[in-house]
Order: sequence, then structure tokens, then C-alpha cells
Amino acid sequence: MDLPSSKDKLLYTPGPLTTSLSVKQAMLHDAGSWHWEFNERVASIRERLLGLAGLSRVAGWEAVLLQGSGTFGVEAVFQTCTPPNGKVAVLSNGAYGERMILMLQHARIDHVVLRTPENVPNNPAALDALLAEDPAITQVAVVHCETTTGILNDIAALGEVVRRHGRTYIVDAMSSFGSIPIDFEGCGIHFLISSANKCIEGVPGFSFVLCRRSALVASAGWARNLSMNLLEQLKGFEKNGQFRYTPPTHALLAFEQALNELDIEGGIVARGARYRRNHQVLLEGMLGLAFRSYLPADVQSHIITSFIFPLDPRFTFEAFYKCVAERGYLLYPGKISQADTFRIGSIGRLFEPDMRAVVYAIAEAIREMGVVLH
Repeated sequence: MDLPSSKDKLLYTPGPLTTSLSVKQAMLHDAGSWHWEFNERVASIRERLLGLAGLSRVAGWEAVLLQGSGTFGVEAVFQTCTPPNGKVAVLSNGAYGERMILMLQHARIDHVVLRTPENVPNNPAALDALLAEDPAITQVAVVHCETTTGILNDIAALGEVVRRHGRTYIVDAMSSFGSIPIDFEGCGIHFLISSANKCIEGVPGFSFVLCRRSALVASAGWARNLSMNLLEQLKGFEKNGQFRYTPPTHALLAFEQALNELDIEGGIVARGARYRRNHQVLLEGMLGLAFRSYLPADVQSHIITSFIFPLDPRFTFEAFYKCVAERGYLLYPGKISQADTFRIGSIGRLFEPDMRAVVYAIAEAIREMGVVLH
């Protein structure tokens, strides 16, 4: 029987991520979900999330935590906050925009889709025309960083269009919040969703919604789902400080420590700078090996990068992945419909030496496979 390794493989993914030892150690405690000490920690996490976003309860904002992954959080916003006769415009240029569409289909919520190719950002002019011609649209939903490719959509330009037309603006900032500063007021955001296991470098277990209180309160009576009812979740926190249903206690303890480490690092700006340097080192190394990135530089985020498969028929992703994994590094398969790609993330508890190490491991894997890069 193989004994477990003393060192975890490094995760080059958009989440779950490689986490610090101290974040892992924070989970080595049990917490009573009804106990006042735990509820105080939950309240502190909610306040710290608002502070991290540059928001406050006094200014009319709320942070609502929800059990489940980021997908649960996005779906909860649709299930709770879309009016009974509402209509959602989804801007899609990747798998997570398409997932929004599936959510709306399952909830039987009316919707319309504005698609751009996977290497083209969402189009504010097209959104402007759509909202002008369709007054039935009540909400607009967009993915900030579409981790299908790593493309970054311009949520400020899109938000200006949404504001001008007086609609509600929903932003999936799953893999960007905590790494890219976001001006909530400037972008006109009503609901922003992210999760514990992305750029804040916690572990999976819950998502969170940062929202305008007025927009959430206005949804009273609209919820199509019991456990995903964000307004009732907020009321639960306000009533007794508790989650309505069993909270992810260990994930919350880990997240509290992750927030501490984000503060120590210097906040969002400092963390984003580390991630950008990670991306720069990765890209330089991969281009030096003659790999080709999928996206043009002007729309490429520093979160995750897609690389096109080599043309050599001896290359298969399965064999390549295994060769790199055996060296201690886990990559991410591609999700692009128009090209064969794999992805390498730059976020999580990774640093410049880790990026150089994975490039070296990739070079070794390619040599072992006998693949020739052009």
C-alpha cells in the first residue's frame, strides 16, 4: 500500500486552491454552530468581507453567507431575487455564463442570452441595444473572470449600460474577488457572488453574496427555493447570528484564518500583485518552451491561462497530465469548445518559484513524451 505523501501536490487551478498550512490547521477544531463564540466569528467574517470590498452596512450593503459552492451562490441570487415575471439577460463567453443559462432554465425563469466567442469580451454596445429594445428584462448577469479561458470581462463598462437602463446588475466574481479591486458603486453592482476557496485562499464549503440591502429586501415573497432563499438567510443572521441550516463550521474557521493572512499580505492589491507576477513568470516560461496561449494579452487575466495543445500527434492531455502530476503539480483540463487547451492557474498559495517549478516539470514531461513543440 502506498503511504500518503508528506507534501500535497500543488494545485494550478482556479479553485479549490493550494492553501497555507495555517489555513489547514485552523480546521483542526470543532465548533458549536449555535454557540455564541462561533456566531460572533460568523458576524466578524461578514463584516470583514464588506470591509474588504470597501462597503459597509451603514451605506446599505450586506454580506450573506450560504452553504455550498459558488454555483450555489449564483443560483441563490436567481432563485431569490428575480421577480415572478422577471427576465434575465445573460452575457456569456464561456462555461460559467452557460451554467447561468442552465440555472435559469431549471428555475423556469425567462431569459435571453448575449454570446460572444470565448476569446472575445462581452460587448457593452450589444447589451445597450438589447436593453433598449426589450423592456421586459429586469436583470443582467455577467461573469467577471471567465475561467473557461481566463478572459476578463469589463464589468465597469457593462455596469454603466445596466445603470443607464435602470436594471439590476448581477456579477459572478468567483475567481476575481480578493485579487482584483472592484468598485461596487462605480460599476453599479447590486449583487456580487464569490466563494471561500478562490482568491481569499480558504477551503470549499460556502459562497457569499455582497449585495445592496434594498435590492435583497425588495425580493420578499419571490423565492423559488427554500434552502437558497438569501433574504431568509439574512433574516436568520439578523435574528440570532446563525445560519438557518447546518453551517460549514470547519470551512468558516479556515476562512477566518485566510482573511487574517490576506490582511498580513497587504490586502487585495498586494495579493493581486503576487498573482500577476505568478502569471508573468508562467507565461514567459511557457512561451519559452514554444507553447501558445489561447487569449490575446489585452483580455487575459492573471487568474488562469489557457494554452493550446501542441500539434505533435504524440501529445495527449491524459499522458501529459499524468507526467506533470507525478512530479507534484496538478494542472486543469480545458473547457473551450473551439480549441483543444489545458489551463494553468496562478492563484492560491503559490509564488514565483512555484511557477518556475511547474514550467520545468512541463518541460520534463514534454521531453519524456517525445513531443516536439513548434
